[in-house]
Amino acid sequence: MKFNEIFISSRSASFELDNNDIYYSKEKYDVYIDDKLIKKDVNTNVFSIFNLTPNTKYQIQINDFVKTFKTSFESTVLNVKDFGAVGDGKTDDTYALQAAISSAPDYATIIIPKGTYYISPVFLKSNITLDLKKGATLLGNVDRKNYPIIPAYLTMHDGERVDIGSWEGVPQDIFATILTGIFVENVNIIGEGVVDANAQNSDWWKYPLTKEGGAYRPRGIYINRGKNIGIQGISVKNTPSWNVHPIYCEDVKIIDLYLESDKNSPNTDGCNPESCNGVDIIGVNFSVGDDCIAIKSGKKHEGMNKPIVCQNLNIRNCHMAYGHGAIVLGSEISGGIKNLNVTQCYFEHTDRGLRIKTRRGRGRESVIDNVVFDNIYMDHVLSPFTINMFYNCVDPDKHSEYVWSKEQLPIDDRTPFLGNFTFKNIKADNVHVASAFFYGLPEEPIKSVTIENVEFNVTTEETTPGKPAMMDHLDPMKQQGIIAHNVDKLVIRNTSINNQQGEAVVKTGVKEFILE
Repeated sequence: MKFNEIFISSRSASFELDNNDIYYSKEKYDVYIDDKLIKKDVNTNVFSIFNLTPNTKYQIQINDFVKTFKTSFESTVLNVKDFGAVGDGKTDDTYALQAAISSAPDYATIIIPKGTYYISPVFLKSNITLDLKKGATLLGNVDRKNYPIIPAYLTMHDGERVDIGSWEGVPQDIFATILTGIFVENVNIIGEGVVDANAQNSDWWKYPLTKEGGAYRPRGIYINRGKNIGIQGISVKNTPSWNVHPIYCEDVKIIDLYLESDKNSPNTDGCNPESCNGVDIIGVNFSVGDDCIAIKSGKKHEGMNKPIVCQNLNIRNCHMAYGHGAIVLGSEISGGIKNLNVTQCYFEHTDRGLRIKTRRGRGRESVIDNVVFDNIYMDHVLSPFTINMFYNCVDPDKHSEYVWSKEQLPIDDRTPFLGNFTFKNIKADNVHVASAFFYGLPEEPIKSVTIENVEFNVTTEETTPGKPAMMDHLDPMKQQGIIAHNVDKLVIRNTSINNQQGEAVVKTGVKEFILE
């Protein structure tokens, strides 16, 4: 049973089986380190090992396959208990944690042992590892008055404004998150512990879209302009808004996490990479109150820096449940998204599988291109594929005629562009609303959609009609096949649609249609 290392820190490692199984391995397996059994009957394609010794070579074995790996260098280790942290869930441990982080030299590890640490936001710095041990919980303070405000902008020495606070794709004052990193490099957050932002016991969800207290809600983990960031193993839960939000970051690895929010909590997306270059999301388990993964690149407006493309993203071996969308692109997407590959993922009870949300007004730099979904299984996903260029988002003009009009309007600097999309080797059971729903602009159609080796099994049970996309003047529907409007090229190859009501493929404004 071959496998590859996908993450190495000074005290942990993650590995991924080299197979084609979807999230779960078809065969359970045991893991040995230096001939010692450390994990038995593992059933997922991704697994992690913790409590390793820094700068040490190990031998790892599964069945007959053996390989070696070496943990990273560590300069020293600090324990937050030595800085006065109590960990009783009542004492304010913020200053102790911040003192340990601030005192750490480069390439140090800060250990957070078993206990519940009641904290307000702490700020990370470069070249450290934060190790949350099993049984350790960072529990968020319930009073927003104890949360510093991150301003929308910094003004650099040359006069350039750099946005460090962001809300819904726009520079805004935001409350700091209990783990916040700004302009940090070489930071790892690892372990078997929990980041519990404690939003269910505060008023964060009571005021979801307003600046109550002077700023917008914090996230679970917030990294702005980070480089070489690793988040591995931990659980993040009960967040005021998005669970994990890297923005303007490079080389981010989000590995083997568990992200959980109440399914009725507002805007508690799982992981939202925004205007990042090089993001791996591998082995993550999602159960959240909004989209599981939402990829973004800012919202175009006069007060924002030039939008930056979000590109080179790999999503593998993830399990996504009970989100609005499993993988979502937009709607704050003015910088565009390029080179997204999704494979070996399991979508369960989400409203949509792939969900693209864009609209007139996102701009000519809002280009989404080279998106590939391969080897995916979906069960009870209401609409597996949705590409919507009429998204009626929260913008003030969301219901304006300019957004919803199906007339062909002039192409200008407000018009977005959607390129090439490929869906292959996918099975979707218990489809409720529509197998696929693609709606391009009449003036700027979706360029190319290929559906290959896909099996849609529409549910035969009685279902409630729903809308496959959030757009005005769209009637609810149920148990439909593929619906395509305004697509330059639609290829459907070796694909079956079973039990649908009406025609298997309904299309208008499709210039080239290939059915094989």
